[in-house]
Formats: sequence, structure tokens, C-alpha cells
Amino acid sequence: MKNVASITLFLLCFTVCAQNNNTEDSNKFLDDFRGTASITHNGVSLVPSFSLGDPALLFDLKFRKDKLSFEPDMRFSLDAKPWTMLFWFRYKAIEKNKFSLRIGAHPAVNFRTVSVIRNGSTEELLESRRYLGGEIVPKYQITNKIGVGMYYLYGRGFDAGVKQTNFLVLNASFNQIQISEQLVINFTPQVYYLTSDKLTGYYTSAFLTLAKKNCPFSLTGVVNKGLRTQILPDDDFTWSVLLNYSFSSSKRSIKKLTKV
Repeated sequence: MKNVASITLFLLCFTVCAQNNNTEDSNKFLDDFRGTASITHNGVSLVPSFSLGDPALLFDLKFRKDKLSFEPDMRFSLDAKPWTMLFWFRYKAIEKNKFSLRIGAHPAVNFRTVSVIRNGSTEELLESRRYLGGEIVPKYQITNKIGVGMYYLYGRGFDAGVKQTNFLVLNASFNQIQISEQLVINFTPQVYYLTSDKLTGYYTSAFLTLAKKNCPFSLTGVVNKGLRTQILPDDDFTWSVLLNYSFSSSKRSIKKLTKV
């Protein structure tokens, strides 16, 4: 827990420093800094079929310089126990008008509470499990609001539990669809194939975000349904609603980024 607290405190301090530096001079330190903090009644993993089953806090940060970015993804239960921590290093290999390709890799730690008997009494301990992962993300932009893409993630576990994971997604994205003068929605339906060691599964899921222009708050709904799967829970249906707060570096940095 001390290591977890130290990492979290370091990232928060780094976030403040990055924001201050970008406010003064966007070219001085980073090209872009942004992040999202979310609270939800049911924490959903990067793989939508896996959920915490309890309320959770989610933090996604992004520190970008040129084509390289560092993107911590940290998830906690509401009693401050860590759930997962992924520390992404991502690179924009191709950035064209219509086509883009991103590659990335991360070390990750997954946490779970286990019961042990010590001196005749039962205690709960926080157990960590280490992983490494890599991703490939091609995307083709049909119009400025509609795109199609693929996401592939390979994960390797080094401790007790799942040793190999394959996560292959086909998706479409409909962004900044205006439903009123002030309200817009982003909608991302997807189908995916998942392997967990020798077990396999086919799923469908969707993400719908409702946002107000020039407002840092938004709402996101997530639904996930197993179509045919050997991975427990079998043929599960999960859903979650998230309240998001988004923040970023100075407007000057953001305007620069949209021109890239």
C-alpha cells in the first residue's frame, strides 16, 4: 500500500507541475496535458466484460510530447483500495488525414483482497499481480465525425492467475453528434473477441457519452453482453454509468493540438 500511495502521490504532483508549466508556456514542457476523473457505481475494466462489481473512482491522465505520450490509467474502489494501475507509453506511428496508427505498451498491476489466517485469526491482505501488455490501434476516419477502427491488446501475466490475454476489437465511432444547441453525444458500438489462457469468448458492447459544450462534466453509459463465451461469468450482461470530469492544459495548447 505504501508503494501504491507513493506512485499515486507522485502522479498527482507531476500533474500539477505539468498543468502549471503548460499554463505559462505550452512549448516549455509538454505539447499537451489532459485527464479525466470519473466516478461510477460499477467499475468497468479496459476489457468491458470485466468489472469490479462495486463503485469505483477512475483516473485517466495523458502527458504528450510530439508523437510520444505517457498515459497512466488508475482505478480504485471508493474505500481507496487500488483495483488496477496501467502505465501506458504510446506512440503515434502514423497520422494522416484519414488514417492513423497508434502503438503502445504498459506495465500494469492488478490488485485483489485475499483472506489469510495469521496467529489463529483471519486477516485481509491486498495482493498484487504483475502484467505487461502491448497494443496496436489502427483507425480510419470516414468523415470528421464518423470513423471505424480496430484495437488489439496482448497481455502477459507473471503471477498467479491468467497468464495470457488476447483482446481484439472492431468498432465504429460517431463523435460530436449534435442533439441540441448545447448538447452532443459520442457513440461507440463494438464487437470483440477475448481469450483468457485457453478460454475464449465473443462479446458486444457500446459506449454512449452525453456532453454539454464548454462544460467539463459529462455522463457515459457502458453496456456489455457476452454472445458466446467460456469465460466466467458466462453470457454475462454488465452495465455502468459514469460521471466524468475532464481537465486539460491551457487553451493555447489545445488549439495547437487540434491543428496537428
